[in-house]
Amino acid sequence: MERPILYLAITNHGFGHATRMASVAATIQKLCPEVLLIMVTTAPRWLLECYIEGDFIYRPRAFDLGVVQADSLTMDKAATLEKLLDIKKHQNSLIASEVNFIRQNRVNLILADIPFLASGFANAANIPCWMISNFGWDLIYRDWGGEFLPIADWISDWYSKCDRLFRLPFHEPMAAFNNITDIGLTGGSPRYPLDDLRSLWGITTPVEKTILLTFGGLGLQQIPYDNLQEFSDSQFIIFDRSAPDLPNLVKINDYKYRPVDFMPICTRVVSKPGYSTFAEATKLQLPIVTLLREDFAEASFLVEGITNYNQHQIITSADFFEGTWDFLRELPQPPKQSQPIAKDGNEAIAQAVINYFQSS
Repeated sequence: MERPILYLAITNHGFGHATRMASVAATIQKLCPEVLLIMVTTAPRWLLECYIEGDFIYRPRAFDLGVVQADSLTMDKAATLEKLLDIKKHQNSLIASEVNFIRQNRVNLILADIPFLASGFANAANIPCWMISNFGWDLIYRDWGGEFLPIADWISDWYSKCDRLFRLPFHEPMAAFNNITDIGLTGGSPRYPLDDLRSLWGITTPVEKTILLTFGGLGLQQIPYDNLQEFSDSQFIIFDRSAPDLPNLVKINDYKYRPVDFMPICTRVVSKPGYSTFAEATKLQLPIVTLLREDFAEASFLVEGITNYNQHQIITSADFFEGTWDFLRELPQPPKQSQPIAKDGNEAIAQAVINYFQSS
């Protein structure tokens, strides 16, 4: 049998889509090492290597953009619209060049999270396209109305041509898709011995006094670090390299470490709504403190998801940016659902991919 070749197309937006796809890719590679992975993304290679231990081909290409953002909460809708119209105008040449690559490399299957043009590549190359997500970009743009409505319709049409969707938890209906399989949580797992992490990074506080701050790959521009002085007996862990030097702030500046690696030594994670952070924390039953996002339609589904399945605190932007962080002195709310959520998403997708290769 020829070596199976899998083309993984990843949305060009922040780091969350790249990390959740990389965690699925890593599981495929573990279960079936002969699968050749082609990771197609503009996310940096080091980010993928934090999840995928074996070899893969890195193809830095962007076929969508998500939302143009200054940081993890600030969106530029005008620039987003301009770029989307440009992609629409050049979609045929984008598809043609990628189909050329897909044929030359004898790709057997496309797995996408969740660039809409991937189904165009698959149709033209005559191979299946499967997608993974908890939301589609048509949801985000449709919510903005006006000139974004025809864009949303165009994207929904591409999504309808996808052969199969693995719908992640914390999801919107994703009505454009015709063949939906619901699966459990995906995401990375902690990779390092906890004692080693503590000694390497000088984390001396007990779990109940250690708090992880993580705001995705784009970060936040105006974190009120002064508030940390009110919690001098706690230690805070952050991945923001530009954070100030404070006695109780541990800055993780080595790319091989990920937020999920530190989650087991923390009592809670303070975040903005993001699938990967929410999923990894929920898999580890780590309580989540989250900011609300009023202008991003996916956020309400994410917040509803953690409200149902994890201990949680929902705070406003004013609580976070202008308050004194008294929310850290309060206990999180218990999850509303008594049934735990399935956590086998990586394995379910990986097994489906491997079964496809073995049967074709």
